[in-house]
Amino acid sequence: MRTIKNQEFGGERPLYCEHDLYLENVVIHAGESAIKETSDITAVRCRFEGKYPFWCCDRFTVKDCIFTVGARAALWYSRDLLMEDTIVDAPKMFREMDRLTLRRVIIDSAAETLWSCRDVKLEDVRADRADYIFMHCDGVEIDNFKLNGNYSFQWTKNVVIRNSILNTKDAFWETDNVTVYDSVIDGEFLGWHSRNLHLVRCHIGGSQPLCYAEGLVLEDCTFAADADLAFEYSDVKATIKGHIPSIKNPKTGFIKVDSCGELIIDGNIKAPGDCDIQIG
Repeated sequence: MRTIKNQEFGGERPLYCEHDLYLENVVIHAGESAIKETSDITAVRCRFEGKYPFWCCDRFTVKDCIFTVGARAALWYSRDLLMEDTIVDAPKMFREMDRLTLRRVIIDSAAETLWSCRDVKLEDVRADRADYIFMHCDGVEIDNFKLNGNYSFQWTKNVVIRNSILNTKDAFWETDNVTVYDSVIDGEFLGWHSRNLHLVRCHIGGSQPLCYAEGLVLEDCTFAADADLAFEYSDVKATIKGHIPSIKNPKTGFIKVDSCGELIIDGNIKAPGDCDIQIG
């Protein structure tokens, strides 16, 4: 393996088509596609300032590195990434990728990040300014994730999330087979048009949650004071602890809750309109 330490590169494709390369304390200045079309790359304590540094890469490790704002769209069309202890200030990271693991990563500008990726694992990750994160992903495992950004996880499938805090409006729209354990989900219009969304011991906030859902399951969840008008036109099986502000026109299934502020069943309910609602 060739080693490069304590050097700086800039311009177009300075390390293009390199293989079996170890980088340490390397700075990639402004330019494009610095490490494109490579394989078996390890980068430790490096700084990336130019656009598109890792495109079309196979088997690469990034540890204790920094991606500045200028390193936008840094990792696309690549496979088998391990990223640890890294700070990302650049938007539009991680697209069309397979088999990526992020551990102890902070993504400060996570807009339009993690699109169309497969086999994704996140552990101890924080993402801020994260509008439209995780669109069209398949096969996602997450533990201890802190998310601040709207429209997250749209059109994703086969997702498991644990021990996380998700501050996000319009989350989990049009998703398939998503399960969330022991997490806080706070944001309006949660889970609309989802299929097989399963929430276990979660705390739910934001108006009009969980409407138009199919195969919706809640186990021992709680609802915040602003989580009103829940379950409209949904196929739901729910056990809810404590109080829910209001329930509106669930389509079918059952709901068990300790107390409910308002139960709205009106002429707009959709067939079969036979949801069994047990209060108290």
